[in-house]
Amino acid sequence: MPNSHEKHEKKAETPKVHEHHALDKFMHATDRAVKILVQPHRGDINSPVVHKHDAFEDASEEDLRGFEIVEDAEGHHYAVRKEHH
Repeated sequence: MPNSHEKHEKKAETPKVHEHHALDKFMHATDRAVKILVQPHRGDINSPVVHKHDAFEDASEEDLRGFEIVEDAEGHHYAVRKEHH
């Protein structure tokens, strides 16, 4: 015969499984609703992309100038730091 502590543990586990299943169902339903009801914001596809040149972007571009793209024998591409002579 299980003692009162074992009964308590068994009862505590059951709601967690039920709550998890209910949460999964809810999340699935809301995910589907978002895909159906929310339209993505789309601008004019023919308008040019506007790049904002700020200090962070300038620093990133400077850092990227130190790399070159190489291709291995299998066609994979890699960024490799340029050698400084």
